[in-house]
Amino acid sequence: MRGKTDLARRGRVVALVIALSGVLWVLALALGDHYGWSQRTRALFDLAALAGFAFGLWLLFGLWRQRRTYED
Repeated sequence: MRGKTDLARRGRVVALVIALSGVLWVLALALGDHYGWSQRTRALFDLAALAGFAFGLWLLFGLWRQRRTYED
């Protein structure tokens, strides 16, 4: 039973990382539009969001591998 609980917890962490990356990205874009940030500054937040999404996919891949090991 411990394995299923661990998989569920890791799945929630992956979902949280991806969702938080998206929310923070939209928030940064809205703030940039409101305060008139330069395109260079907005691009920095775009790259940070891309890194957050990539990290979420990396975590998801690890979860997928762990799940395959758990099922065997």
